[in-house]
Amino acid sequence: MIPRTICLHGPESTGKTTVAARLAAALGGTVLDEYGREYAEARGTDFTMADLVEIAKTHDAGTRMMLETTAPPLILDTDPLMTAVWADMLFGTRDPWFDAWQGTADVYLLFDIDLPWVADGTRLFGTRPLRQRFFDLSRAELERRGVRWALVQGEGEARTAAALAAIEAFGQQI
Repeated sequence: MIPRTICLHGPESTGKTTVAARLAAALGGTVLDEYGREYAEARGTDFTMADLVEIAKTHDAGTRMMLETTAPPLILDTDPLMTAVWADMLFGTRDPWFDAWQGTADVYLLFDIDLPWVADGTRLFGTRPLRQRFFDLSRAELERRGVRWALVQGEGEARTAAALAAIEAFGQQI
């Protein structure tokens, strides 16, 4: 059985968007694109906490709408847990809305920082120490929330295969 919602989680430039499309093709699912990228491309990356809350709320609303209108699985290219980690990275704190949010996915795939960082105009944390901090905060958020998650590593098709194997393992637990 395939989990209904699968969220791709982790720092920038770790292949989440690429793998999301591949997972949808392999599993017959639908991808909900990362709203934060759209927001940053339209408005820039000088975020405020209010911006991050707006991004998270918009993404959450999109998730709820997609769950009502599309067949599973729904592959989320991030969710409010990841936006909370962005708040931690940018401000060292977060709005209480993030901790009150309860719409977690069935399964999270945490993408490792084992791929090269690529600047694209919206990414901010490209140094090795910043990437490691972002990864550590991402993992800590999943552990703090007690959600089901697996680490995804590897390059190219191996990364997709690792994600599919993790999803299959979770599906056997459902």
